[in-house]
Amino acid sequence: MQSETKNCQNCKKDFIIESEDFNFYEKIKVPPPTWCPECRAIRRLIWRNERSLYHNKCAFSRKKIISMFSPETKLVVYDRDIWWSDKWNPFNYGKDYDFSKPFFEQFKELLNRVPLANLGNTNMVNSDYANHSLDCRNCFLIFASIVAENVFYSMGMVNVKDSIDLYKVMKSEQCYEDVGCSSIFNTYFSYDSDECINSMFLTSCINLQDCIGCVNLRHKTHCIFNKQYTKEKYEKISATYDFGSYKFLENFKKNYKKFLRKHFRRYAFIYKSINVTGDNIMSSRNGRMMFDIFGEVENSKYVYHVGVGLKDSYDLYGAGARSEFSYEGVDVGLDGSRQLFSVLNHSCLDTQYTYMCYGSKFLFGCIGTRNHDYAILNKKYTKNEYEKLLPKIIKHMNDMPYIDKKGRTYKYGEFFPSELSPFAYNETIVQEYYPLSMNEVAKYGLKYKKKDKRDYKVEIEAEDLPDNIKDIDESVVGRIISCLHRGECNEQCTEAFKIVDYEFQFYKRKNLALPRLCPNCRHFERLKKRNPFKLWHRSCMCEKANHLHGKNKCEIEFETSYAPDRPEIVYCEKCYQQEVY
Repeated sequence: MQSETKNCQNCKKDFIIESEDFNFYEKIKVPPPTWCPECRAIRRLIWRNERSLYHNKCAFSRKKIISMFSPETKLVVYDRDIWWSDKWNPFNYGKDYDFSKPFFEQFKELLNRVPLANLGNTNMVNSDYANHSLDCRNCFLIFASIVAENVFYSMGMVNVKDSIDLYKVMKSEQCYEDVGCSSIFNTYFSYDSDECINSMFLTSCINLQDCIGCVNLRHKTHCIFNKQYTKEKYEKISATYDFGSYKFLENFKKNYKKFLRKHFRRYAFIYKSINVTGDNIMSSRNGRMMFDIFGEVENSKYVYHVGVGLKDSYDLYGAGARSEFSYEGVDVGLDGSRQLFSVLNHSCLDTQYTYMCYGSKFLFGCIGTRNHDYAILNKKYTKNEYEKLLPKIIKHMNDMPYIDKKGRTYKYGEFFPSELSPFAYNETIVQEYYPLSMNEVAKYGLKYKKKDKRDYKVEIEAEDLPDNIKDIDESVVGRIISCLHRGECNEQCTEAFKIVDYEFQFYKRKNLALPRLCPNCRHFERLKKRNPFKLWHRSCMCEKANHLHGKNKCEIEFETSYAPDRPEIVYCEKCYQQEVY
């Protein structure tokens, strides 16, 4: 089948469905999408609340719990241990399919009745304030992470220890304020750098030791702002840098930003991969529009934040771990296949329109099902009954589609309507990647959560903190400090925050200035260092005559997440490699 241009039902802009896309849709037996890729991504992300946590009560035990569901949703929320137990049965909430009203109305009714787990965690030890994480110990405000220990205020960790304020970091220890790094130790304020030790303020560096303020360097020691020094000279200069002073640190950040503007950037980070487009991709092949890929993704498209082992899948966020033929999902995978239109769906086979289902097969429109087969809207069926009823339901979804408040039509093949999500727009990660103001959210007909009233009293104004960590004692621990943004930003600001003991000792030990922003605002500051989930067609900006292209400007074209109006000098991979090696 040839490529076709379609008009997005949501944003009204044209988008292209390629011939290989049609082949994929035919393979999994779904119709082609009516929303463009970006609108589909936004619609999915509205269903993933990672970082907004609330005090709630377990509806079963009445015990106080931490939950990703706000009490005002009125949803039935169970403590995770009870939710996974045999103390309740998801099939007690089952209902017959009603052919007199749209499927999504029936799903919403079920969502309001079936108990939901308070958090999306598995095997967490002493890490109550965490979500969408696995195998973590002694962590605080950590999200979307796997195997972490003594990590605070971080997102996207994989095998990380004894670190604070990180975003998508792998196999690292003793780190602070790093973004998109791997295999680093005792390294701070760095971006897109790997295998570095005892360094600060690095960008796109590999195998550096004892370096400060560098960019695009390889296999170096004792460099400052890309200039080589002897060990003795380096130690003398670095001793004058007091990063324990907040004023000095902020001034150094400004100077480093100016330094970065003079240096070229590679169009994308694509490592050991073949025939892929996107950014931050490792060990993958045959993929388009892929971002933050940790490895082994094949024949997939429009996938973001994906773990090891995903094949033949489209339109996913937070997926992988040996799964295939998945489509339109959030937090799906783990030895799964044909998981379609799903949220928090793991180790399942041939499931559609499911929420919080695990280890099950042949489900349609189910919630909270664990280790069961053949069910529709949480009602059990025999194999023959299920196979007879399912085609009738799909036909009914097409004959009587759900129409949302903005008049958008949802037939079979569309992901869950955004307005059915249990979360408000600004509670979810969609606000991180596609931020909107309250008025803009209302314009799209979506929910926006107003700030909760704060009943605490600020004990220390951020401006009143002593400048240097050396002049701050342990009395600051546990006290309420105002955030410099004071809730006037669009970054889920909590307006105030506390310094916990482990964190304070970390800053003291490493001579790092105490932060003046709350954890949420610090998280959004790190997000600004990464590029968006978008690609632009551009040409290499290199004009160096000593490169392979000679005296003429390089003519290599590529897809990059650097927008054309960005100030960075962007190089193709060949020109980049000629400069850094």
